[in-house]
Amino acid sequence: MNSLIMSKLVFAALKDAHEEHSMTGESAPKDQVDFDGTTATTLSAIGNRIRELRQARGLTLQSLADACALSQSMLSLVERGRASPSIGSLIVIANALGVPMSELIVAQTTDDTRFVVRREDQRVIKTATNVIRRLLREDRMRGVSIAMNEYQPNTGANAAPITHDGYEYGVVLEGTLTVEINGAAYILNEGDLISYGSRRPHRIWNHGSTKVRTLWINLQQD
Repeated sequence: MNSLIMSKLVFAALKDAHEEHSMTGESAPKDQVDFDGTTATTLSAIGNRIRELRQARGLTLQSLADACALSQSMLSLVERGRASPSIGSLIVIANALGVPMSELIVAQTTDDTRFVVRREDQRVIKTATNVIRRLLREDRMRGVSIAMNEYQPNTGANAAPITHDGYEYGVVLEGTLTVEINGAAYILNEGDLISYGSRRPHRIWNHGSTKVRTLWINLQQD
């Protein structure tokens, strides 16, 4: 299925959901809406993509919400697939993230018969802090994301500690990496593993003079 057809299907699903449950930037809905299966899957994929791009840019929920003139609680519902964003809101969010709206709505499905993901098929993202993230596999159905990150000297995932939903496992493949959790710094060398709940304030940085390569496994659930 090509991107144009997928986009039209996503627009249709959002339109149907939006007619029942309109989203504004003024306040979050009093009650969360239970969407049907297709719409729920679409909204979950969009929310996951927004969260992925936001975190890759080192943005907090509040900072992105401010840039989009949305409330933090509403943006949180969107990221969790519990609210239906209008097309206008998607455009504003995409602009704030510096990507075309198609980056948010082109869904990636998981094919259980596709056992191998070739290097040329892996999506590569360069963050605002010059971290290169190679997404090896993103299984949105199971809530698992596997990526290799490359940190150049004096770069990191985020300038200030951040928090978000999920759980993280990181392994250093090359170099020395500093991971701060709850204000405590942990220095990881080649072969070391670190794991922590993502709701703990954390910051990842390469303070060294050589690049660092890591493997990260992120779970959507705590």
